[in-house]
This record gives sequence, C-alpha cells and structure tokens, in this order.
Amino acid sequence: MQYHESQDEPVVSGYFRKMKGVTKSPPMVSPAEIVWSWIGAFLGIAAVAGIHYHLLGETALIMVIGSFGASAVLIYGSLKSPFAQPRNLIGGHVISAVIGVACYQIFTPFMLLAAAVAVATAIAAMHATKTLHPPGGATALIAVIGGDQITQLGYLYAVIPVGSGALIMLLIALIVNNIPRTRSYPKFWV
Repeated sequence: MQYHESQDEPVVSGYFRKMKGVTKSPPMVSPAEIVWSWIGAFLGIAAVAGIHYHLLGETALIMVIGSFGASAVLIYGSLKSPFAQPRNLIGGHVISAVIGVACYQIFTPFMLLAAAVAVATAIAAMHATKTLHPPGGATALIAVIGGDQITQLGYLYAVIPVGSGALIMLLIALIVNNIPRTRSYPKFWV
C-alpha cells in the first residue's frame, strides 16, 4: 500500500477523507431574499423570452437558451458570488459560445469529441480570462448539441441569443437587485 510521505495514512483513505467536507452548509436566506430572487429571475427570463416571441418570433433567430436558467440562479439568487458578476456573466457566455461554435465546426463528424472539447476549452478560456461563469459550460455545449436552429446560426450564436440575452438579464439584475436596501449588485465590474 502506498503512503503519503508526511503521514502514515494510506493514500486511498486520505483521498476519500477529503470528501468529508470541512464546513456546514450556509444558513437559510430570508423570505425577502427569496422573493427578490424570484422577482429577478421571473423578470429576467420573461424579458428574454418576450423579446424572442414579440420581436423575433417570425425569424429563425432565438433568444432563450437553457444556460440562461442557470445564469438566473446566479445573478438573481447568488448575486454576491464572483460567478454572478457582470464580467463573468457576459464574458463567460460569449467566450463559451464562440468556442462552442468553433468546436462544432471543427469536429462535426465527431460530436462526442466536439461536445467534450467545447466544454473543457470553454472552462479553460474562462479561467484564463477571469470570466468563469458555470453556465458558460452549458452555453458551449448548446452550440454543439443544440440542433439545427442553433448550429445554423454559426458565430451569430455568440451575439444572438447569447450576448444579447445575457445583456438583457444583466440590465434586469442591475435594476431589481438594487431596489431593496439589503441587496446591492454588482460587487465588481472588471
């Protein structure tokens, strides 16, 4: 059995011991926080969907993608998180969209490879640019597996729906998250 150099503990049990966790879960948020998170998420997604159905409904363009649901959780429900800040929201989505489209175009015959490379590369690029936004991984994946309506957009996907949709959600976050005295958004811009 292999042992750590500095300990007499086996490597395997030390590995699993790290999964125990070191803190308790955070306390519950207040009912007011829940309500404001709900209002923000409702208005943000409704605004993006409304633009889709009222302005783009007759076109092949779309505005609503699944990763916006995860972004709503961050920017309306966890607004102090570094992942929820404007730089991360916009940059993470747009960078990931461009990478996802490139991977789809390069690896089209090999969709499994395209999907894996898109998500992994998006994460690396977001780290390198300080724009890590977890829903960006889904944005890259959607560019690969989103079907004809998405893949036919090509790099326009990074602008509509991704960039413009994220920008609309950001505008709603700036308004809603600063209404109550107990909330303020953002923590940083750059």
